[in-house]
Amino acid sequence: MRYDDFRRSDDIEDRRGDDGGGMGGGGGGFGLPMGGGGLGIGTVIVLGLLGYAFGIDPRILIGGAEILTGGGQAPSYQSDRRSGPAKTGAPTDEMGSMIAGVLGEIDDRWDEIFKAGGQTYKGPRIVLFRNATNGGRCGMAQSAMGPFYCPPDRQIFLDTAFFRQVETRFRGCSGNACKFTAAYIIAHEAGHHIQNLLGILPRVTRLQDQAGSKAEANALQVKVELQADCLSGVWVNREEKKRPGFLEAGDIDAALTTASAIGDDTLQRQATGRVVPDSFTHGSAAQRKKWFMTGYQQGTVQACNTFAVGAL
Repeated sequence: MRYDDFRRSDDIEDRRGDDGGGMGGGGGGFGLPMGGGGLGIGTVIVLGLLGYAFGIDPRILIGGAEILTGGGQAPSYQSDRRSGPAKTGAPTDEMGSMIAGVLGEIDDRWDEIFKAGGQTYKGPRIVLFRNATNGGRCGMAQSAMGPFYCPPDRQIFLDTAFFRQVETRFRGCSGNACKFTAAYIIAHEAGHHIQNLLGILPRVTRLQDQAGSKAEANALQVKVELQADCLSGVWVNREEKKRPGFLEAGDIDAALTTASAIGDDTLQRQATGRVVPDSFTHGSAAQRKKWFMTGYQQGTVQACNTFAVGAL
């Protein structure tokens, strides 16, 4: 992905501290919450994967495991390292600059789409952190949860170590193509922001509250996540038309590989050796690839109606 000429967004709050965060540097591994009950790092990784795969907040699993192992206390988390107040504006390190560029282009393309429909667009803020940080009205943000969007605060929380995990743990990309994979992930979270602006997230929340079973609520969440994948494809479509050549060989394949690597069936099979479709919260590998490509090929919000009867 070529991003040198991307417009850098200033709508970023950088809580990573002053000790790096570049694309290729840093220590090895995923920043993870460390519980007070003496859980090993391997156990925490497994619990994080299980939580993601089955739609369970990893904090609940980690807290329960600590009680079983004698910790008996609510888990405590290593907060993001900081040497002063959070910085706002476009970061200057390589990773931060790329994220600011991707967000700037996402905002510009969605602003164009909204204006064409007679609507006003206001983009999300990205909060960069390490390990754990205050997630505002969405509680504690932790690395084990992966990137997420907080609807009431209209903020995306992102530990950039997740991108390295996509490459090394999930085998979702390799080499230079991982830059586009990072853009796909950010665009997916921005897709949730679009859903929020369009009133889709509040409607789904109400339907989930009224659902008669966990499986029914999960099925609604799958449609939300697949639509966000589709909306990320819409951005790629529009960006390619605006900046021909921004995609490089292997970029789309990398996004599809990532979509497959973080499909619910893939993660469940890796974590437990079995697949439980009723517990899906993000969609299967095939569904995630299908809906990203639908958005990429058609380039319209209308093409992303995952809620239509028989759409999945």
